[in-house]
Amino acid sequence: MTSTFSKPMERAFNERTWLGLLVRLRFLIITFLLGIELAVSRLTPTNVPVRQFVTLIILWYTLAVFFLILDTVWQDTRLQSRVQVLCDLGMATAVVYVTGGIDTPFNGLYPLLIVGSAMLLPRTWAYLTSGLSFILFGGILELSYYDVIRSYSVSRPDPKALQATIFIYLFASGAIAYLASSLSYKLRQVDVELQDTSGQLENLQAVHENIIHSMHGGLITTDLQGKITLLNAPGQALLRRRASDVYGTHVSDLFLDPLPANEMLPMSREVRSLTPGGVEKIIGVTATRLTLSNGVEAGYVYTFADLTDIKRLEREVRMRDRLTAVGRMAGGIAHEIRNPLSSIAGSVKVLSHVSKLTEEQQSLVDIVIRESERLNAIISDFLNYTREKSYQFADTDLVVLLRDTLTLLENHPQNNGAKVNIVRDFGAEEARATVDGDKIKQVFWNLSENSLRAMPNGGTLRVSMHQTDDRWVIRFSDTGVGLSPLEAEKIFEPFQSHFEGGTGFGLAIVYQIVQAHGANISVHSTPQNGADFVLEIPKGIGQSTRAAVPIDARSSRGAAAPELPKSKVAHG
Repeated sequence: MTSTFSKPMERAFNERTWLGLLVRLRFLIITFLLGIELAVSRLTPTNVPVRQFVTLIILWYTLAVFFLILDTVWQDTRLQSRVQVLCDLGMATAVVYVTGGIDTPFNGLYPLLIVGSAMLLPRTWAYLTSGLSFILFGGILELSYYDVIRSYSVSRPDPKALQATIFIYLFASGAIAYLASSLSYKLRQVDVELQDTSGQLENLQAVHENIIHSMHGGLITTDLQGKITLLNAPGQALLRRRASDVYGTHVSDLFLDPLPANEMLPMSREVRSLTPGGVEKIIGVTATRLTLSNGVEAGYVYTFADLTDIKRLEREVRMRDRLTAVGRMAGGIAHEIRNPLSSIAGSVKVLSHVSKLTEEQQSLVDIVIRESERLNAIISDFLNYTREKSYQFADTDLVVLLRDTLTLLENHPQNNGAKVNIVRDFGAEEARATVDGDKIKQVFWNLSENSLRAMPNGGTLRVSMHQTDDRWVIRFSDTGVGLSPLEAEKIFEPFQSHFEGGTGFGLAIVYQIVQAHGANISVHSTPQNGADFVLEIPKGIGQSTRAAVPIDARSSRGAAAPELPKSKVAHG
């Protein structure tokens, strides 16, 4: 059994820890010896030479300090343990000799050294230490008895008593060596098994932690009071909070809406969450009870996912459906109303010249003609919105299109009544993208004109551009009247104009063109704080658009826009 297990155990056994303990324990033992002997020498008469004893103690202290330093720099624990055991045997023998030999109260030092060697070294060293201690102790007694060396003992036993003492010590040291080595072996065995078990538990814990932190969704566990005990890595990223910041806080503090009641679990619910940066998210939470294997309830488990983008896409789908319905209606209205409207307007003009009209009658005729023209403009916008569109894609510099648009805008008659400061903030001298230049220029113009209308008393229009890895991001920011959340959600639908004389088709057409280019557009606004339109145009749009909308391809009549993804509406 020893040969089978001892070597692996000795390798796994933490010898350096025990060696460091022995180094520090040595100071305690030496100090105890010094105190005991000094107390005895003062209280009772003895033959112990105090000066020599103190000299030995100082030497042993010096060795202890040396071994303490050596333990920090010498990595060979086996050899260091052997050296320390042999040195301690020598010092213990000197102390036993000086303190009286057979009368010494310190012959218990040898059993301590035998136990120490059994703990630090293989089993054979326990027996070796036992044999050496027997030889040294017996040698002192024999040499002192026969006056070969000076004796410091008070008593002088007869030869039989001396031999009995030596042989008793022989059997005692052997028994101690056997028991100490056996217990040490068992201790090593338990230590190895404990290390193996600890390693398995650590591996199992690591696997569980990896599983928890590798989940796609967020995970929160709480105690029975709702205090958070765990937040996995995806949950930290989703909520934008560190686990250390939320541990110990109540789970309801992370959400704006109430979570499912404990008595109704399991249950799922949609709640809102506000990140530390002020971003509001819609979170889908499923709450369940945390139950141990014995059926005892230990807390609660909350799994959650970010539904913000899904809800945005749902709004987009609803908006596209509305736009599609409006588009179908627009085509029919335009063809059914435009011809009768032209006849009415023409007839009124003819009648106005048949006879002389009074001033009031002429005013009524002018109203009819003016309203007919306005209605005709609305119908023309209808037709433009539903008309079959073709796109001629080419490699184009977006910076040139922006500069031309803003130059025309500065000289637009609409600017005469109010002072508008146009700020250009282009992050690049050139922005190449494969687009239909005329259509994108129309997008720029409609967004810029919309910003001017939002600032009837003047203000600042900032047009900025920067690039990401695969997109050009163009931002039109004004200081106008802003939009309410409801207005922002419907801003790209027809008939949503909030300006006098507007038909509400400018931004609807912008939305069509943006979708046809596979781009994104969003608006962020609050009332009285201006609006921020963000346009994202892919750099490599030519390839993706040609695959989805070939050159000169027509979108079907009545459809609100080509069915291309990635157009979004957001509001602050």
